[in-house]
Formats: sequence, structure tokens, C-alpha cells
Amino acid sequence: MNHEQSARGSRSRLLKWLGLSGDEQAHEPVPPVDADAFRDPTTREIWLPAKRRMIGKVADFLIDHDLEVMPRTLGIAYDCITGGNPKLAQAILERTEAGLPVTLKWLEQMQREAEGESSAEMLAALMTRLEESLQEFSRTTNSARSATSEYGAALQQHVDDLEQVSKAGVVITELASLARAMMSRTREIEQNLNESEKRASTLQQSLDEARRVADEDHLTGLPNRRAFEVMFDKEIESAKEAGDALCVAFVDIDHFKRVNDTHGHASGDRVLKVVAETLSRISNARCHVARHGGEEFAVIFRAITPEKAWQRLDGAREEIAERRLVNRATDMPFGKVTFSGGIADVFAYPSKSEALRAADAALYTAKQSGRNLIKLAGRDPPPLQDAA
Repeated sequence: MNHEQSARGSRSRLLKWLGLSGDEQAHEPVPPVDADAFRDPTTREIWLPAKRRMIGKVADFLIDHDLEVMPRTLGIAYDCITGGNPKLAQAILERTEAGLPVTLKWLEQMQREAEGESSAEMLAALMTRLEESLQEFSRTTNSARSATSEYGAALQQHVDDLEQVSKAGVVITELASLARAMMSRTREIEQNLNESEKRASTLQQSLDEARRVADEDHLTGLPNRRAFEVMFDKEIESAKEAGDALCVAFVDIDHFKRVNDTHGHASGDRVLKVVAETLSRISNARCHVARHGGEEFAVIFRAITPEKAWQRLDGAREEIAERRLVNRATDMPFGKVTFSGGIADVFAYPSKSEALRAADAALYTAKQSGRNLIKLAGRDPPPLQDAA
């Protein structure tokens, strides 16, 4: 049986599971036509074929991507087919064109990231508006304090002049009293403005801390995916202006699910921290490391060639592979912890997104080639003697 026949058989079984047999779909009863009496089609006759076509498309989507039939995958397939989630549909198309599999794990990660990005973008927008309001408040209070200070000095001068008038009459005395009262009120306003500025400064510090927390992965302390996107855009612009080389890499821990399943999530968190610390040691002002999501990390290399970037990342890979971690709770060894990576030369591609896809494809190639490898997009890694 060839692949096409197998797919048709799977589709038929899926339609039966949904309550619609293939035979029923192929041989939908057609009411007899009365040549003497034409009537409008019934509602059922209109929507039933469309409904069957939709179910057929959902079935084809699941079969094409070898996905299990479950509520989650059915919902994803429906959203992609009907245009309910165009961003996910585009990501699936790009991944398929790159020759990468569309797995349930990848779909779940995309949904988590979409939810996280939505919340992070909303938080970032709120913080930006708050920061703009604080800056405007600071400018206003500075202007107001300057005005009250000048006004108070002028009032003080008038009071001094009035008090120096000899044999001042009642009117002069009342004017002097009024001026002193106005001067006291002006100083009170100036003090209130100073206190408001202090509170605004405290709020600005809290806002800066909130922004830092929003851009930081709470487990590893590395920048998160949102911060990586911002950092990557800045590095692209800076590298273009300076004429520097720029590389981007994706790193993924090998068989990470096995660690979680065997030793528990606390041990998995420890492995994530160890990998994060190792990658952090290769970072500097021209190399940035971020946790991209799950067990995946992203690295930006500025002002070095792809071959040099490969050497540095491969050195971190070797350092991790040589370590032997042990579960502190059970004294069971984790086994050899390794990671795979893919590197792409950013400016060798027409757009940022294509460079990211190239790095992701190189990572996938490293996984398919046996793992514990670093691959350069579009070429083989440099010989070991060059690295030495």
C-alpha cells in the first residue's frame, strides 16, 4: 500500500471517528428532481456539504502533519484552516517550507509563546505610557518649582521694600501682611512639589525594576524571548552602521524531556541553570545570551565571523558534555548532558526572520545528525585543527 492509499485510509478512519463515514460523504442522497416543481434548497442541504468539506480539511491537516486526534489538535487545525490564528498558520507554513516537522510539542510552545508575548506586549505598553507620564510630570514640576521660586523671591523683595517705608500707613501694613501670607503659601507649594518629585522618582525606580523583571527569565536570570527580540533588532542596526559581522544561534538541550521524566522538574530546572551559566561565560559586550523558551537558548555574536562564533559555542558545548551531573536528592547521575546548536550569518539572508529560520534549520540538522553538535547554516563547521 502506497503513502497516498494509507493517507486515504487514515482520513476515512478519522471521518468515521467523527461520526461521518467516507461512504456517506461520497454518496450523499440527492432528493429526486421534479421537473414540474422547483424549490429552494433547505438549510441542511446548504450547510451540510460545507460542514463535510471543513471536516475533511481538518482531517487532511492532522494527517499531513502526523498529529494525534485530540481536542487540542482539532482546535489548532480549525483555527489554521478558518484563519482564526493567521500568525500560527504562517509559522506552520514557514516551518513546513523549511523542511521541519510540525509536532505537538512545537505547537504547544508556539501557543505558550503567543500567550506570553501578548501579556508581555501589553505590560510593556503600559509601562511605556507610565514612563512617559512620569517624564511629563517631572518636566511640569521642574517648571512649576522654578516659577514658584522666582515668584517667592520677588515677593520677599516686595516685603522688604514695604517694611523699609518709614511711617507706613494702614494700607501699606496690610499689603505687607498679604505679601508675607502669599510668600508662605508659595513656599508651601514649592515644598509639596519637592515631595511629589521624590515620590515620582521612587515610582520611576520601581518602574525600572518592573521593566527589568519583565525582560528577565525568572529561572536562569538571562534575558527572556521578548528582551532577545529587542536586543536582536538593536544589534542588527548597530552592526549595519558599524559594518560589523553578526551571527545568531539557537541552542537546544538534547533529550531534556528524559531528564524531567526520570528525575523530576526540579532536576530539569537545575540542568537549565547549568547550561545557562555555561553559555553566560561566553557572553560579553559583543555576545548576548537569552533563554528563548523551554530548553532552547538564543545567542547573538557581534563583530566575529561565523567560524569564530562556531568555535566559541562549540567550546561551551564541550564544557557541558564533560560535566557529570548527579541528582542530589537520589544520588542518581543524570547521565551525559549535551546540547545541539545552529548558527546563521545574519547578513547572509535578506531579512531577520529568514536568518532566524536558517539558524533554526541548522539546529534541526544538528539534532538529526546525532545531537551534541553545532552546525553552521549552509556549510560544514570548521576543521578541528583550525579551532585549535
